[in-house]
Amino acid sequence: MLIVSIFAFFIVTFTLASIVVAISWMAFLKTRTEESEAEQGELEAGGKESSVIRTERLSTINFWDNLLARFDFMDILKTRIEQADLDWSVGRLTIAMALVGAVAFVILFRFMGFWPAFTGALLSASVPYSYVLRLRDKRFCKFSENFPDVLDSLSRALRAGYPLSASMDMVAAETAPPVSTEMRKTAAEANLGVGWNRALENLGHRVPLLEVNLFVSAVQLHSRTGGRLSDVMSQLAENMRESTALRGEVRSLAAHGKLTGVILTILPILIAAMMLYVSPEYMQVLWDHPYGKSLITAAVVCLALAHFVIRKIVDIKV
Repeated sequence: MLIVSIFAFFIVTFTLASIVVAISWMAFLKTRTEESEAEQGELEAGGKESSVIRTERLSTINFWDNLLARFDFMDILKTRIEQADLDWSVGRLTIAMALVGAVAFVILFRFMGFWPAFTGALLSASVPYSYVLRLRDKRFCKFSENFPDVLDSLSRALRAGYPLSASMDMVAAETAPPVSTEMRKTAAEANLGVGWNRALENLGHRVPLLEVNLFVSAVQLHSRTGGRLSDVMSQLAENMRESTALRGEVRSLAAHGKLTGVILTILPILIAAMMLYVSPEYMQVLWDHPYGKSLITAAVVCLALAHFVIRKIVDIKV
């Protein structure tokens, strides 16, 4: 038992030292990269011809940027960060995920075995990405709530005789983010020569909502066939309000199922905490058993999976 404790102590110490060294090395490389970029900017300002096209990097650390560029799914991470309206880079997000997972592994490995610590590290590493998805969903929800009012304003501007570009600029100046931000980007892209079709397609890529796709399809169809776009915008706004009201009713009906899932997830944890307080010897038998820690890990994983399954069942799409 003493040998195992000493071995575990050296593993934890080595892991912590590795994390500290890795962070210091990344900070050193980032400082060197920033200095080289500053020197390059001074040389370009001194007379050298600068490139018009700016290559966007995944990370400011050279070796980390080269490593991330080898994976295709990094484009998905980059898109999710942009949709969440965060100024993070893909490198910052992946480093945060790696550090959170490593710290969780070190802490859990001190009290549990390798596989429970590895499972907990994977779950902990997904926390930064879950935070990005949470901000993305909140932003899309706010966009969906304000978009019908924006379409009404756009319809009134078109009915008053304004062209589509001027109407988009007017709507962007009068509405609140995130709708105003996306409308301003779309109008700027179209006015800078990208074209309305491509600018609207970029809007649908940045905000992949059904309402936005309907708006994009209506404007593109109008550009080919003609007609009164103001009436189409008014009808779209009315239909979107009805759809929003229906989704609200569905969410209220599904709230009971979601609350049931939360209670069923928290209840075993509360019972275990109560047993630890009332009769710690009873729970100590499970902790000291050779398979006890594995059973605890399996129970926690099953609780998490059951919670997500229940939420998936009651998550009714309208």
